[in-house]
Amino acid sequence: MKNLLRLEELAMFVLGIFMFGLLGYQWWLLLVLLLTPDIGMLGYLVNNKLGAGLYNLFHHKGVAILLYFFGMYFSMPIVQLAGVILFSHSAMDRMFGYGLKYEKGFKFTHLGEIGKNNG
Repeated sequence: MKNLLRLEELAMFVLGIFMFGLLGYQWWLLLVLLLTPDIGMLGYLVNNKLGAGLYNLFHHKGVAILLYFFGMYFSMPIVQLAGVILFSHSAMDRMFGYGLKYEKGFKFTHLGEIGKNNG
């Protein structure tokens, strides 16, 4: 099951790259922006609750899709770009086992505990 979920996330990551290509931005911008959603981890400098909340906001695919469609509807390519980056980054993270966080701490995710072999 774990490998099946990773393949599904890989497919979503490829979709995100495809959608980025449709926006017409230079490809180097994808490389520069792909890790920016991790800024949400800064909340962990305050406490686990804020850290989990910010991390989950910046890694929620629903938020990413809403941003993309909002940008499309209002003809705001920069907002579409933000949605594509959030979506692609979230898929990439989940391929590597980094899921949405519980308030218990950074390593506790909806995919299981980071660093623990969950077979």
